[in-house]
Amino acid sequence: MSDFQLDQQRVRRNFSHAAGSYEQHDALQREVGDALLERLGFYLETPLRVVDVGAGTGRGSALLKQKYPKAEVIAVDLALPMLRAAKQHNSWLKPFRRVCAEATHLPLADHSVDVLYSNLCFQWVDDLPALFGECMRVLKPGGFMAFSSFGPDTLMELRAAWAEADQEPHVGRFLDMHDVGDAMLNAGLRDPVLDVFRYTLTYSEPRKLLEELRGLGATNADRARARGLTGKARYRRMLAAYESMRRDGRIPATWEVVSAHAWGPPVGQPRRVPGGEIATFSIDSLRGSRRR
Repeated sequence: MSDFQLDQQRVRRNFSHAAGSYEQHDALQREVGDALLERLGFYLETPLRVVDVGAGTGRGSALLKQKYPKAEVIAVDLALPMLRAAKQHNSWLKPFRRVCAEATHLPLADHSVDVLYSNLCFQWVDDLPALFGECMRVLKPGGFMAFSSFGPDTLMELRAAWAEADQEPHVGRFLDMHDVGDAMLNAGLRDPVLDVFRYTLTYSEPRKLLEELRGLGATNADRARARGLTGKARYRRMLAAYESMRRDGRIPATWEVVSAHAWGPPVGQPRRVPGGEIATFSIDSLRGSRRR
């Protein structure tokens, strides 16, 4: 999706502001994260380094350390206040490291990560070639990555309600599973498997959903979003349109979740980057191939 562009400064700011309220609203994130942890059962080795990309308040990082007590677990997030909040989950018995960085620029050496885990973070990255190229770069040969992300039907009721009020984009857009899968294959990741799950949460009124989105930092960061204040009349039209969707006394909100895993390719498979490929042969293997 060439028109899918996010304001990364806005993304960082949204999540920084939500650091103190995030865990009051993260029931869905916890459920998706627990399912993603089960996906790690496909990886049968004992990892030395595990990275949680988009770690937020660190609950997932603590669970990863619990699962892999001998591994170095690194929580990575672009919002420093989130990493400060993650200290509450960091015990002296099972500590994890906290690093402030973006998913497309991980401060990690090539082929240094055994397991890369990311729960509901990748939807906030609009450059999929850069994202999965970076995952490829840091994964060891045979390393394992598992992630979840939101799909395009997420918040479709809220999107439809706003469409009744005006034509401005008030709800963020999310990438389709096929775009994600293609990007994984193009980056050179091996044997990707993707699944789609739908969750429907219900609320007593639309305002409760909007409060939850703000509390999570999951508000619209699309570059095409309206920058001015939304008029009260349009806001009331949106609320009225959403009210018409009430079922069994509750307001529904759909969350489409894409869950996926893949493997780091063997040594020798080129890593694809914009404009070409980078070979991954070791220097020693090249020395052995010299003619004498």
